[in-house]
This record gives sequence, structure tokens and C-alpha cells, in this order.
Amino acid sequence: MTKKLKIIPLGGLNEIGRNMTVYEYGKDMILVDCGMGFPDDSMYGVDMVMPDVSWLVKNRGRLRGIFLTHGHEDHIGALPYVLEKISAPIYARRLTAGLAELKLSEHGLLEKTQIITAEPGETIEAGCFSVEFIHVNHSIADSAAFAVHTPVGTVIHTGDFKIDVTPSRGEMTDLTRFGELGRAGVLALLMDSTNVAHHICL
Repeated sequence: MTKKLKIIPLGGLNEIGRNMTVYEYGKDMILVDCGMGFPDDSMYGVDMVMPDVSWLVKNRGRLRGIFLTHGHEDHIGALPYVLEKISAPIYARRLTAGLAELKLSEHGLLEKTQIITAEPGETIEAGCFSVEFIHVNHSIADSAAFAVHTPVGTVIHTGDFKIDVTPSRGEMTDLTRFGELGRAGVLALLMDSTNVAHHICL
């Protein structure tokens, strides 16, 4: 039977929060982001909303790593709750890794979890996946997009980003690398789009 790449969102579609996406190919899986959601006015007494990870728990033996785009709650807030049920190394840029460490320390999970930092231009091997870190601008430092290189092609997972040609800190989004990947050929683009409807000019 031919293997297929599966991209499985466990949250984050048509909502703000609960960003969590599984990439699966053969016996290998990786997880991009692990966010919590925020209750709306109808959810009386609810403090936080978590993604449904029951499928992930059933398949936890195939999980090769958790990759975090940046340190906002809608992308890392569910980490301690998910890592109570599964185990996998975490890969992130330095600030994001530091925020993840604080969360896991509060829940007594830090010593059980391997957190590995990576910088833009670095590629992490996780099973059959090669995950390349790409610098992007966002309202929090050390944000990253990922080029997820798979046996059937490359998927770009942007995380939250903005095109700021004069960022107050650091460098602008690495458009050169995105262009290189585009010219080489991209299988799919997964792009975060919070508030995008408010910025479309017709």
C-alpha cells in the first residue's frame, strides 16, 4: 500500500486558539504547536479550552517530536496538559523554549521532557521528517516558520507572522528563504491568518 502524507489539525481552524497540527507519514508523526483556546461569553466558569488529543494519545508511540512556532498561549498553552498524557522532545527557538520550560516546571514535568533549541537555518531530523526553522517577525521574539520536508514534498507551516520591513528588534521575516523554497516546489502551504479579513484591501 502506498504511503500518504496526512496533515491532521487537532485545533486552530476557524477559531483563535488551540493551534495544533499533526503531520503523519508511515510510522512517523510530528506535532506543530500545542495551544490552548479561550472561552467565549457562553462558557460560564470555563478558564481555558483544550484541544481533543485522544487520537494523539492512542498513537503516541509514533510521535517523533513537538515543534513550536512561538511562545503565545494559543500555540504553547496546552503543553503541560498534553505532556501529562504523551512524551516527546520539544524543539523551539530560545525564548519559546524558555517559556515552555516555565510551564512544564510549574506542572512538575520539566525533568521528564527534553527541550532542544534550534535557530533559523537549522534542520531537525524527526523520523522521516526534516523540519527546517525559518525566521519570521511576530509580536513576540524568536518566532519561527517551518519547512517540513517529507518523503513526498515540502510543506510550509508559517505560524503567526507579519511582513515588517523595519522591525523594532531583530531581522525581518526571511522572505529570501521562502522564495527559494517556492522556486524548489512546495506541496502545501499552511498559514496562520488571525484577523486577516480585517486587512484585506479590495
